[in-house]
Amino acid sequence: MLVDGRSVARATAAGGNVRTIDMSTGGVKLRPGPVGTLRFAELPAGEKDVEIWLPQREATELVALRTDAPVVPAPDRGRPVWLHHGSSISHGSDLEDPTATWPAVAAALGGVELINLGFSGSALLDPFTARAMRDTPADLISVKIGINLVNADLMRLRAFGPAVHGFLDTVRDGHPDVPLLVVSPILCPIHEDTPGPGAPDFSTGTLQFRATGDPAERAAGKLTLTVIRDELRRITAERAVDDPNLAYLDGRELYGEADFAELPLPDQLHPDPAADRRIGERFAKLAFGPGGPLAGTPARQR
Repeated sequence: MLVDGRSVARATAAGGNVRTIDMSTGGVKLRPGPVGTLRFAELPAGEKDVEIWLPQREATELVALRTDAPVVPAPDRGRPVWLHHGSSISHGSDLEDPTATWPAVAAALGGVELINLGFSGSALLDPFTARAMRDTPADLISVKIGINLVNADLMRLRAFGPAVHGFLDTVRDGHPDVPLLVVSPILCPIHEDTPGPGAPDFSTGTLQFRATGDPAERAAGKLTLTVIRDELRRITAERAVDDPNLAYLDGRELYGEADFAELPLPDQLHPDPAADRRIGERFAKLAFGPGGPLAGTPARQR
């Protein structure tokens, strides 16, 4: 729970349905459970903005909401709405705190309202995602493209370029002039020059990820993060000639080699909480800061 933008309490519900996923087999088991109740007490007196952040790693069914004083919708603060799409790194699937995901950190520092379409394992240039973004009112948009395409070994270079163009075309159908930032992957050494698919590795006793492709397969069009960054840079530069509100950000400016040396990826794929915060802080500075591609945009007329 946040009160006036400040975290004041956390709570965990007992009970509830439990979905267990076996990472080695992909098997899923669902165990039904009772409804749980959370209580936030001893809040500051007087009128205040209250936010309840639900867990980003679980499906949450809100059965009832009760208060001991009248509540009304929060007034419009006039902050721009930032619509972002990315992978599990944007989703925050490895984090306990939904307010600690890098997009949440960046939004708080940038003074924007976040709509986070971070989909764990599923930032795959799906047309339905582009249509959802097209139809969602927003003042600022960013798309982070690459890591899932590599670790899913989803497509080859020949298909990647048209897929990126088609995705951006669809977003632009609904937001022709909104500042749009294309972000390439952060550093991930296992996939920098080695194609996917990625696979879980339990040889160390903890979940790690590894790349199972062969670097020589790049000649046949297999994607690596290096290949994707080069293509995204080329595509955005070409499109920006006719789209002055389109920009590109190399993800290694958010998390690069020096960061990996200091804050390595615990499972070889996902940042830890400290690295996530660093990514959010840097994005806020580079994107929302003075001269940034998402800076200085007034909120939509609602």
